[in-house]
Amino acid sequence: MQNPYSEIFRAPGTKGFAAAGFVARLPIAMAPIGIVAMLSQTHGEYWLAGAVSASFALVNAFIAPQISRLVDRLGQTRIVVPTTVISVLAFAVLIAAANQDWPIWTLFASALLAASMPSIPAMVRARWTEIFRDRPELNTAFAFESAADELVYIAGASLSVGLSTALFPEAGMLASTLFLAFGSAAFILQRATEPNVRPQEHGSRGSAIRLRPVQVITFALIFIGATFATTEVSTVAITKDLGQPEAASLVIGVYALGSFVLGIIIGALNLKAPLQRQLAVAVAVIALTTLPLLAAGTVPLLALAVFVSGVAISPTFITAFGLIERRVPEAMLTEGITWVTTGIGIGMALGSFAAGAVVDAFGAQNGFLVSVAAGAIALATVLIGQRSLAGPDCDLAGCEAEAVPAE
Repeated sequence: MQNPYSEIFRAPGTKGFAAAGFVARLPIAMAPIGIVAMLSQTHGEYWLAGAVSASFALVNAFIAPQISRLVDRLGQTRIVVPTTVISVLAFAVLIAAANQDWPIWTLFASALLAASMPSIPAMVRARWTEIFRDRPELNTAFAFESAADELVYIAGASLSVGLSTALFPEAGMLASTLFLAFGSAAFILQRATEPNVRPQEHGSRGSAIRLRPVQVITFALIFIGATFATTEVSTVAITKDLGQPEAASLVIGVYALGSFVLGIIIGALNLKAPLQRQLAVAVAVIALTTLPLLAAGTVPLLALAVFVSGVAISPTFITAFGLIERRVPEAMLTEGITWVTTGIGIGMALGSFAAGAVVDAFGAQNGFLVSVAAGAIALATVLIGQRSLAGPDCDLAGCEAEAVPAE
């Protein structure tokens, strides 16, 4: 039996844009935590570090879909080049402002400008879709990208913090900025695999978020994002209460490992069930596996429960992006993918805040109640939205029928 992952890389140009895209997306994980690591050392105030980091992350979450909408209309090169230049320069100013103790407003201003960073994962997936549209290899390609995302979050955050603590406070942010600059440049230079710009025909005008499938999937993944952000916060709190704070990084690593392993396996299979049903099953598994977390009172039990709760995350992402590819017009694909990734990011931010509040008020173990509630809401959303998600593959008429009427 042939390795399906080797098969997808037989297509010309795929190795190049996948490698460049991996490097260019490292700042997604490195920048938010890198800002915290940098400013907490240079200014000694965690509230300031957290506020600047949150400003960057939330503004990027809302701007990225608009940038991707322009990408769909004008092409990747014409939009990614200027937005990346702005982001790189703004990060450079942020680093200088931290190092030279410039006024606090310069930290926020540069972080907000840096939020123009485009969504590289969406553009990588758009290239895979251009090559393998309506072919089973696309599911494998999306599985590979989900695994790459897991590695980015595992390696990126650790690398950023490690460089800042081992070398100098700005080291993590400096590395992140260089990865963004050189990775994006290498990605854009590969013009042969850049998707063609599709005409904005009737039914594909306006924003992708007006399409019902995009709304359902984005809303559900807000709460999926909340579940694994909550797991991270609660894990740190529980291991601290157990007197083993150093075990937190190991437990969180196990969480990502479960998702990575099953995602790779799913990508190698050619499942026949409709994607909307696959998504419902994956989200149901996530919802159910949040329950054992409430009873994990030792580090080994916590690691086991966290591993089990993470196994369905990559399959959820794989099927979610697969549904976006089938239910969104080609002329809106990059924006549609970006809304989904934005939902995950918003969920992580909200989940971290909610879990922290619950832990402070009711204790570390009860932080997982946020995961239980978020998982239940995500499952209800997907089940209620089955009819919308089961719509016809996206010719424009089918998509138009599912769109929310204009205000």
